[in-house]
Amino acid sequence: MMLPTHALGGMALALPLVAVAPELAPIALAAGLLGGIFPDLDMYTGHRKTLHFPVYYSLLAAGATVVAVLVPTTMTVAVALFLLGAALHCVTDVFGSGLELRPWEGNSERAVYDHYRGTWIAPRQLVRYDGSPGDLLLSVTLAVPLLYALEGVLQWVVIAAIVVAAVYTAFRRILAELAPVVVRRLPASVLPYVPDRYLEDVGSDRSWQTAGR
Repeated sequence: MMLPTHALGGMALALPLVAVAPELAPIALAAGLLGGIFPDLDMYTGHRKTLHFPVYYSLLAAGATVVAVLVPTTMTVAVALFLLGAALHCVTDVFGSGLELRPWEGNSERAVYDHYRGTWIAPRQLVRYDGSPGDLLLSVTLAVPLLYALEGVLQWVVIAAIVVAAVYTAFRRILAELAPVVVRRLPASVLPYVPDRYLEDVGSDRSWQTAGR
């Protein structure tokens, strides 16, 4: 799933606090947002493995939630919502597509790495791929109650997320076609840091790397 969907999902987890503990809602919403985003900071360094921990985040989130319920402070609530957002991100990635340049082709068997079992979890593809129309629909569905309940800066954050989601969805397939073109123009020294999925169309023939030298 795309990053806006994860961000909105993390924020949606904090919605009950708007009603039951409004004084804690702003920090909870911000923490849920950051937690929903955090795992994808590994986008270019072992994506869906380096910072994706579907089992461990879930266990930590469960414990932190119990603590937050028993001792509801700004810190305990923030930690709980951050971990809940990160856990939701990693678990829902399993229901999306695998790691590949064109995930709508469904050729990858790697959705999220399970550090507990030491293996990759296969994608379920209930959401066909990140940036799919179904992914955008999920973002909008998550945004509706947030827009209704929030105001001010946080409401604008939700609006910005939907705008980004819509633009990304519109250009998702085009970006997949542009990626190999961009990669072919990168210096050879940069290529070790380029995710493998962006090198799919380059293939084993790397003679183009030295062209023009």
